[in-house]
Amino acid sequence: MVTSIHRPTKAIINLSAIAQNIKNVLQQLPKGTNLFAVVKADGYGHGAVAVANAAIKGGATGFCVATIDEGIELRESGITQPILILGVVDIAYLHLLSEYDLSFPVATLAWLEKAALVLQAEQLPHPLKVHLKVDTGMGRIGFLNSEAVNQAVHLMEAIPQMQWEGIFTHFATADQADKDYYEIQKKRFLTVLEQLPYQPLFVHDSNSATALWHEPIGNLVRYGIALYGLNPSGKALVEPYELTAALELVSELVQVKQVPKGYGIGYGETYITSKSEWIGTVPIGYADGWLRKLQGFNVLVNGKFCEIVGRVCMDQIMIRLPYEMSVGTKVTLIGKNGNNEITLQQVAEKLETIHYEVACGISPRVPREYIE
Repeated sequence: MVTSIHRPTKAIINLSAIAQNIKNVLQQLPKGTNLFAVVKADGYGHGAVAVANAAIKGGATGFCVATIDEGIELRESGITQPILILGVVDIAYLHLLSEYDLSFPVATLAWLEKAALVLQAEQLPHPLKVHLKVDTGMGRIGFLNSEAVNQAVHLMEAIPQMQWEGIFTHFATADQADKDYYEIQKKRFLTVLEQLPYQPLFVHDSNSATALWHEPIGNLVRYGIALYGLNPSGKALVEPYELTAALELVSELVQVKQVPKGYGIGYGETYITSKSEWIGTVPIGYADGWLRKLQGFNVLVNGKFCEIVGRVCMDQIMIRLPYEMSVGTKVTLIGKNGNNEITLQQVAEKLETIHYEVACGISPRVPREYIE
């Protein structure tokens, strides 16, 4: 998809907010804790490379991504800090993992056994850096018990081209008020750690929610959604220190017209004016990630809430204006405008989803503009 730089719609990313969010959490963590900024999915839609560089300024010591390709993108941009892939990787790409110095998770004994056979016939430029993933209750990827983890440790010891760098788990409910299941998972992870023959360089269980509301285990925090100034719980829990949202989504009015009473707006004539009304057109639509379900939601123009009327189109929306406004007037879809604000959380609630999905869903057609 082509990035459309020749229209007024854009996402504005405040890199200073990214850096400050890291500084704020580091002040709360034990001295010497490593912070890996999670920049998967193009930095949750904010732009991975730009976010990574801002994160370094804030004190990040490494990065987490979801795929090999995301890790390569960072390396080719000049990032030299440690990079940990969070998803399962195919044995066919061992050479890439070595060449680009990408750490990665191992979640099964079968994977290690196959890798050992492959490495007998292949010489890599650098040792492979492995983090053993422990499934303590997420049900996604990982070893289920200490016996399997310790077998994995012994298998790695017999593979000269493999280095055991870390061990980690992931909590399913760290962002919820009820801590019962979190405590169950934590106890399972501690049991695995207690039964290890020795510990690797990195031990980590902490995502954003764990860093905010719990006491992390180990010496590394994977800081994800809170890096972007977003509360991991949505609104369920109050963040213990300030998070500054980094993303704004803005556009402009490209046409303003007065239509008579009884005039249909948009596909399907789902909105009909009840009186003579001023209608503004904004060049953003569901192809940009502004989904059809946002009909009836508001945007901000001149500090005033203006309802989206008619169906959201692929490339445009129509809004009801309180009075005639000039073409070129700024429209804020996410962010502050005047004395009012629309947050990603509010958009997510309208869409009956989470703000993670909204941020990641802003399509590549929308250019990202970076400010300090």
